[in-house]
Amino acid sequence: MSRKALVLGATGMVGTLITQRLQAEGWPVVIASRRAPTNGPAVPHVAVDLLDPADCRRAFATQTDITHVFYAGRAPHGEGGIESVADNLAMLVNAVEAIEAASPRLRHVHLVHGTKYYGNHLGTYKTPAEEDDPRPDSPNFYYDQQDYVVGRNAGWSWSVVRPPLVFDFTPGKPRNLVSVIAVYAAIRRELGLPFSFPGTETAYQCLAECAEAVHVAKASVWMASDEGCANQAFNISNGDIFRWEPMWHRFAGYFGMEVGSPLGISLAETMPEHAPVWDRIAAERGLHPTPYEDMALWNYADYVFRPTWDIVSDTTKARQFGFHDVVKSQTMFFNLFDRYRQARLIP
Repeated sequence: MSRKALVLGATGMVGTLITQRLQAEGWPVVIASRRAPTNGPAVPHVAVDLLDPADCRRAFATQTDITHVFYAGRAPHGEGGIESVADNLAMLVNAVEAIEAASPRLRHVHLVHGTKYYGNHLGTYKTPAEEDDPRPDSPNFYYDQQDYVVGRNAGWSWSVVRPPLVFDFTPGKPRNLVSVIAVYAAIRRELGLPFSFPGTETAYQCLAECAEAVHVAKASVWMASDEGCANQAFNISNGDIFRWEPMWHRFAGYFGMEVGSPLGISLAETMPEHAPVWDRIAAERGLHPTPYEDMALWNYADYVFRPTWDIVSDTTKARQFGFHDVVKSQTMFFNLFDRYRQARLIP
C-alpha cells in the first residue's frame, strides 16, 4: 500500500532529520510549519499556524492522501520552565483533526516527545526510566498529547519516541550543547582559563545520556513504519551512558586545553558579558560572522549542567521490537565539533 508522510514541526532539529530520513527511504513527503525552511531538503511546504484550527483546516484541505503524520511541533516556550500544556495540546488536536477530515487514508500518527516524560528535569527519579513508569504529578504536555492520540480511536495507530538531549549540526540555532561547549571552550582559552565544568562537583559525577538527531529520526521512521510498533512508546538514546567528568576530559583533549575544577556557576549569569571576547576570537580566526547570541543559549546550558542526579533511560524495549542501532556519544560530539569547525563557526 502506498504511503505519504506529513511532517509537522519540520523546521526543528528532529523534524528536519525525519524529513531527510523519509526522503532517503523513498517516501513522498510534505512538511508544514509557520515559515518555510531556509535550508534543508527541497520538499513541498504548507504554511500553517497550528494554534488556529481554521487555518489548519484551510492548510490541510488539499492533503487528501496523507497516511502518516510525524508530529515534532512545540509551542513557543522559555528555557527550563513548564511549557504550555493547553497550547501544545491544541496544536496537535487542530492538526490531527484537520488531517483526519482531509485524508481518509490516515493510518498512523507519530509523536516526538522526550525523557522529560519521566520527570528527569524535576529532580531525582527512578532510573533507568522505562516506558511504562508512572507519570510524575506535574504538568507536562507529553501526557496530554499521548492521552489524546490513545483515546482518539479514529482508525489509525500511534507511536511515541522519547529521546533524551538531542544534538546535531544546527548553525544559527543556539539551543545546542555542541556549539555551547565549543564557544565556552574558546572563550575560556582566550581568557587564559582552564576548561572547567560549569556545574557542581556532584553534577560532574552524575550519569548522563544523549541522542544524535539522525539516530532519533531513523528510530522514528522505523517505529511509524513497522506495524509491530503500533500503539507503543519507545525510549531512544545513543545506547551508551557517561559521566560528565571523563567526557569533559575528552572534550578538553579535543580543544587542547587543561581541565580545571568544577565551577558551580550559572553560565546565563556569567557568559553574556563575554560577547566582545567572542567577537575578537571570530575576527582573529576568520570565522563565519555569527552573532554571539546565535552561537550559545546559556540558559539551556544551565539546564543541561544543573542536575545533580543521574539521567538514564532503559532502551531494551526498542531492541526487543527490532531497533538495534547505537551511536558512541563521544564520537558523535567530536564529529559535530568537526562540522562546526569545517563550517568556520568555531575555532
